[in-house]
Amino acid sequence: MRILIVDDSAMMRALIKRVIGLTELHVDEVVEAADGAEALRILESREVNLLLTDVNMPGMTGVELLREIARLDRWPDLVRVIISTDGSASRRDEAAELDVRCYLEKPFSPEVLRNVLSQAAGSLQS
Repeated sequence: MRILIVDDSAMMRALIKRVIGLTELHVDEVVEAADGAEALRILESREVNLLLTDVNMPGMTGVELLREIARLDRWPDLVRVIISTDGSASRRDEAAELDVRCYLEKPFSPEVLRNVLSQAAGSLQS
């Protein structure tokens, strides 16, 4: 499994990466991006199975990234997960329309993130 973490906070990316390391999942690679534009460049250059993205970022936001992924239609099997402080109903509805598998609100516990990652990994294997 190859994971792409997209968040403008280096500290949040490091936390998520650390939690990934604590799971028992087989992870081949974890790649990081500070915004949606950088994430798109990464998606264009390597295989990624799981996208963990924030919503509110400078430059290209997580929602803009997800819209572009949907528009390009090049990664149909990419599992999309949002990790954000914005858990409003309208944001969640918007995410559902963009094929987001799970919406995780910050702050979150490592156990919750581990469960989300395990579920995502299971869907990749089915």
